[in-house]
Amino acid sequence: MNYIRERREEGCIFCKKPVEKKDEQNLILYRGSKTFVIMNKFPYNNGHLMVVPKRHCTDLEKLTIKEFHELFDVVKLAAQVLRTGLHPHGFNIGINLGKAAGAGKDHVHVHVVPRWLGDSNFMPALAETKIMPQHLEETYLKLRSVFEELVKKSHRFERRRKT
Repeated sequence: MNYIRERREEGCIFCKKPVEKKDEQNLILYRGSKTFVIMNKFPYNNGHLMVVPKRHCTDLEKLTIKEFHELFDVVKLAAQVLRTGLHPHGFNIGINLGKAAGAGKDHVHVHVVPRWLGDSNFMPALAETKIMPQHLEETYLKLRSVFEELVKKSHRFERRRKT
């Protein structure tokens, strides 16, 4: 109901949120040089992340080679963070391009959704309710610390800038 009732912001949230410098409030977990990772405020499942190019771009083929490579390197990092922090049994990883494909935002982004055996239940079908086993802010804090730990260990990713 929060999603349905929430006032829709004008403009692109993927362009606005990173410049606000309120990472915890905006659920931004990681900032690379060309991409960032943000939690879905209205997740399909606990730990639902989105990897987003910083530059507003509407199609994959419009990304530069460096943006494209970092986008998918960070998708790998996001999956590793989720595997380490939440221990899912699998993932749904996908991109919706265009309204016909279900894209709610006209800015390329990759969904990384952790899945567990038995994570679907009767609640969405019967009560139009999604059960989330952990509060969004609690998940944010846990995953942020795992991002920081894994990025610190890796020379491939730059360290997250404090904002």
